[in-house]
Amino acid sequence: MRGLETLTTTELSTWVQQARAFASQGKVIDRIPQLALANANWFAVCVHSANGQVYSDGETSRVFPLMSAIKPFSLLYLLQRLGAETVFQWVGVKPSDVAFNSLEQLIKDNGRPRNPMINSGAITLADKLPGNSASDRCKHLCQWLNQQADCQLQLDEIMLTSVRLVNSQVNQDIARYLAQAGYLKDLKKSLDTYEQICCLSGTVEDLAHLGLLLACDRGRVAAQYRRSVNALMLTCGLYESSPQYALQIGLPMKSGIGGALLAVVPDRGAIACYSPALDNAGNPVAALAFVEAISQGLGLSVFGN
Repeated sequence: MRGLETLTTTELSTWVQQARAFASQGKVIDRIPQLALANANWFAVCVHSANGQVYSDGETSRVFPLMSAIKPFSLLYLLQRLGAETVFQWVGVKPSDVAFNSLEQLIKDNGRPRNPMINSGAITLADKLPGNSASDRCKHLCQWLNQQADCQLQLDEIMLTSVRLVNSQVNQDIARYLAQAGYLKDLKKSLDTYEQICCLSGTVEDLAHLGLLLACDRGRVAAQYRRSVNALMLTCGLYESSPQYALQIGLPMKSGIGGALLAVVPDRGAIACYSPALDNAGNPVAALAFVEAISQGLGLSVFGN
């Protein structure tokens, strides 16, 4: 294993150029109007090694919503506050072989969310975040992450308005079923919280800083909780495509429909990408191509060379 710290600017530039070509195989999501404004060819990457070296390329000043890339961190926050025994009473740890917003799977599982990386699990955990209102919950999570990870996340109010206008029927149906099964205390507040935390936004550098929180022991979060979140990212973070990329890339990863992709290299650092063109599972195509290239090129797989 060479490690992230051996990356050269020439390698970075080459792999970025190769990855950009894959954007044409994906499509920018159009069901949320504000996300639909993104250009499929935008690409940004920030590689942050554990020893402090930072490599970046592309449109790194672009701010984007984390969307589902926030899910590992709401889980981490609750694990740190409440412990694993409590949190995993509410959500399971099984991978999903269907879409991230599948109501059918939730019904099949008798209303128990299969894992925290799909919508049913994330809505359930949004219900458990501390705070009297959805805005309080989002603010507390945002402040905690900014403090622990040294990043500068902010709520994108324009994106949130766009998400609310869509008023996702699928997520409402999921929340209703979760409430009937006893997993939600307050359906409306849970959905509002979920939508707000998904609209927390930042740059690829902010996302890389979040990744370091999961990659390195800095005494800020318990090692056992970092391991749990990383394991769930590896097995569930890319939805039904997770097994394929565990084989091809071998890193804990989490995507978001806004184009975010975070890859954690345990003890070595983090790789953050922004690439709005998605595949059919909702994962950023060019970003995955880049992470695959850098993982294979530097021998980063957690399973060894």
